[in-house]
Amino acid sequence: MPIEIPEVVIDRLPLYYRLLSRLESEGRAVVSSQELGAELGVTPAQIRKDLSYFGRFGKQGRGYSVHRLAAELRQILGLDQRWRVAVIGIGRLGRAIASYPGFEGQGFDIIWLYDASPTLIGSEIEGREVRDISQLEGDLRADPVDIGIVAVPGEVAQDVVDTLVDAHVGAILNYTPNRVQAPPEVELRHINPVLFLQSMTYHLKRVRGV
Repeated sequence: MPIEIPEVVIDRLPLYYRLLSRLESEGRAVVSSQELGAELGVTPAQIRKDLSYFGRFGKQGRGYSVHRLAAELRQILGLDQRWRVAVIGIGRLGRAIASYPGFEGQGFDIIWLYDASPTLIGSEIEGREVRDISQLEGDLRADPVDIGIVAVPGEVAQDVVDTLVDAHVGAILNYTPNRVQAPPEVELRHINPVLFLQSMTYHLKRVRGV
């Protein structure tokens, strides 16, 4: 039976990979868990424990090979593959996502763009046509994607998610303020910047005593 890896560990892996990629680009050959921890605000013991779920990558007293560990994490995270993405909702946020140049270099190819607005349908963003959202399910059944990014108004978010699920999209990133539901086999993540800001103001209020 496979070992169940805590979600918090999985969430830290991209941070490790990003730092290792930077060190690799700087020509670093070896890095210690102490150095990684100092950069990321994670204890060396936690880093060693996190990595131990996936194998043995370093030698005591010698640290980690930057190139090898980066390559291993790239494989573990699936970044050695290409992932097809659809963006649904091309308002300000969706347009920013669709225009972001950093996805392609990390293995994410934005294939489809969708919106319901007649003023947006048929327009182009970075060479990709914005299609009518009514075509979403048919398009995805004919030419599937792996990931759906949902940036529509909250009141229609669940309908869009249901369509993605019916089209066998395996992972969904929900940028709307509404909590949506998906079957357990679909990886569903919610990102609401306002909630993050509100938790930050709580900490600011405590620090400033206001």
